Amino acid sequence: MSQSALKIGVVMDPIGAIAYKKDTTMAMLWAAQDRGWSLHYMEQEDLFLADGRAMARMRDLTVYRDPDSWYALGEPTSRALAELDVVLMRKDPPVDTQFLNAVHLLGFAEREGVLVVNPTRALLECNEKLFAQQFPQCSVPTTVSSNEKVLRAFHAEHGDVIFKPLDGMGGTGIFHVRPEGRNLGAIIEMLTERGQRQIMAQRYIPEISAGDTRILLIDGEPVPYGLARVPMAGETRGNLAAGGRGVSRELTERDLWLVEQVRPAIKEKGLMFVGLDVIGDYITEINVTSPTCVREIDDQRGTDIAGLLMDAIVRRLGV
Repeated sequence: MSQSALKIGVVMDPIGAIAYKKDTTMAMLWAAQDRGWSLHYMEQEDLFLADGRAMARMRDLTVYRDPDSWYALGEPTSRALAELDVVLMRKDPPVDTQFLNAVHLLGFAEREGVLVVNPTRALLECNEKLFAQQFPQCSVPTTVSSNEKVLRAFHAEHGDVIFKPLDGMGGTGIFHVRPEGRNLGAIIEMLTERGQRQIMAQRYIPEISAGDTRILLIDGEPVPYGLARVPMAGETRGNLAAGGRGVSRELTERDLWLVEQVRPAIKEKGLMFVGLDVIGDYITEINVTSPTCVREIDDQRGTDIAGLLMDAIVRRLGV
């Protein structure tokens, strides 16, 4: 295997429907193609198993830096994933049954020597909200439960509380319940599906008014700039998908301390591309499935974050 001949597969949402101006996966594809590597495109439903081998209906892909025409796809062919050197798993959440089944299929390719970014075992182990709870020194008071009494007691203790599903993305399903508890019962009933689903409750962090910050780690090393996602007026969610505004800022000493707390676990799990969500002094989520915000930071800081990831991939492959 030579570095100049690497074959890079990508599993992603339909490339024709992405947000061209801010899509992180596009930055990765440009960085790989700029190195002379070949690109091979798949959507989640293209993956399949045949006689114990991971296969895919894949298409050769060429990408362009053109907002009117950013890709070209070849004809689909069914091939073994083991023909590739790397697969970038970039399917956005939700982490539902289809997502988990796709990760299991990619695990068969890993057994044949393909590097999957991020590793399938980590994708299966690391719920993005629960993973952060392995570091209580970095977290605000939190409970996870489907029991209404437990959730009501948490609200009674902390007064100002955020309730959210464990498998959401982009700020969907997040509710801010203030001390008076308006609509508390209805929110718990809806999110837990009448006690059938575990949800998360966290003490509200007022620093969200200044934004939550996405900190990106490449093979455990932090990019020196984060992206503060500042909520719209009247919103408690800073997510860009919920209308937040992205402003790059340098990492603080506290940010770097938080990184040091999680770095050993991230390295141990082999996670190559991770996004920490930080509000004030606290980590609220550790994103491992399809972290974003590369384009916004690159645009504001002149960085090449996807290039750093490609360099890390080369080191991991030893080529």
